[in-house]
This record gives sequence, C-alpha cells and structure tokens, in this order.
Amino acid sequence: MKLGANSVLFGGFDMETAFKHLAMSGYDGVEVSAIDGMSEHLVLSRWRELAPEIKRLASEYGLALLAMEQPSQDPVKMEQAYQAAVEIGIPIINCGPGGKTGDEASLQQSIDSLGRLADMAERYGVTLCVKAHVGASIYNTPTTLRVMDAITSPAFGIDMDPSHVHRAGENPVDAIVAVISRVRHVHIRDCKGRQPGPGKPEDQANGRGDIDLLGYVRVLHEHGYAGPLDLEIIGAKDYPLERCCIIAAEARGHMQACLQACGAR
Repeated sequence: MKLGANSVLFGGFDMETAFKHLAMSGYDGVEVSAIDGMSEHLVLSRWRELAPEIKRLASEYGLALLAMEQPSQDPVKMEQAYQAAVEIGIPIINCGPGGKTGDEASLQQSIDSLGRLADMAERYGVTLCVKAHVGASIYNTPTTLRVMDAITSPAFGIDMDPSHVHRAGENPVDAIVAVISRVRHVHIRDCKGRQPGPGKPEDQANGRGDIDLLGYVRVLHEHGYAGPLDLEIIGAKDYPLERCCIIAAEARGHMQACLQACGAR
C-alpha cells in the first residue's frame, strides 16, 4: 500500500506548500484536491495551466500522484478531471455519490450517473471511484453493494472511507470485508462518535477517535490490497501551517504503525 494524503489538509496554502510538507511528513504520495471551496490546488477550469506545475512538484518532492478528489458528478467537470488526470498522470478520480439517504429514486439516479461517468473513465483509461457518504444516496454497505452490482465497468471502483460507514452505524472492519473485491482506493481518517460531521481536524487524525483503523488496515493487507491509502482531513483551511503539519505527521505515523503491525511493511 502507498501512504498518501489529500492536499486539502493544506487547503489554505498553495500546492507547493502542501507537497513540500507532505513529503517532509514521510508520505509516499499525494491525492490532489480539486475540491472547490476547500482548496485552490487543482482548479479544473485551469488544469492545462496547472498540469506542468503539479508534475514538477511531484518530481521535486518525490511524491507519487496517487489520486484526485473532485466531488461533482457534472459530466463537463468530470471530463475536465479525466483530461487533467491523463495529462498529469493521475490514475484514480474520486467523486461524491450525490443524492440523499433513504430515497430510492435518488439512489437510482446516482447509479445511472455514475455508470455513465464510469463509461467515460474507461474511454480515458482512468479509474472512477465513489465512496459511501453520510447523508448521500450511497451511505452504507447495502447501498454500496447496490452500486457494485449495477456498474460492471472495469474503470469503476469503490473508495472506502471508514469514518463515513462508522457514522452510518456500521463497523468499518466488517464493512471493508463486504466490498473489498471492488475497492480501488481508500480514504482514511478517524472519528469520535457517530455525529453527521467528521469532527475537528485534530480529531480526524488517525488514532484520536473510535475507529479500529488497525483492524481496517489488516483486512486490506490480508486481501492483497495494494492501492493508495490516502489520509483525508477536512476543515483545516484556516489553520496555521504548523497545525496542519502536526496532523499530517501524526496520522502518517499511525498509518505506518498499522502497516507494520499487520506485516504489510
């Protein structure tokens, strides 16, 4: 597994600051944030201008380009994301599930939309991933399994985030077992309690919450998962740099310890 972090943790700073300090924290790679309002990193309307800089930063700081997060399912924006991914060399694009929880029509609409986007991803030679998300149409294991059954494209996979399934009332260790056959990306962070939001950025750092992240990583290892393990911490856009760095380094240390404990490193 490659240990990475979403650059959104450093959303209040430029891309070079994010890449530099993630490298200093010991990460293998980076998930580039294309999340409007949370960062000004990969702004998709300017991707042609930004692509050379992202490639330079990855080379200079020795970080693999593991994924991109772009939450919208808008087909125009997603095609920009795919084009940028091909040019930059990013293999995985993570998007949001959309819709609302408990609404069958909303779930079917999300499945149909994701199916079309998966077909587009296949044409571009990249992988589209989606994760269960609190409040969305895909929010737990049963709804994730519905999507897996409906979309058979090899360019489609599941992005698993233990904090969301934890807040959906499930055990993330059991949940990852159920969907591991289609997992192509993993977002990882901790969470205290089962409230709608993930909590303060510090409480999202691995090891500070209630989730059995060691058990979660052990399942990934035992099933031969070799993809990205990307930290995703949101809400730190107004934090000073040192607080972002502490969260990044603390979480990376916990991730490394989990890998070592289960024999993956």
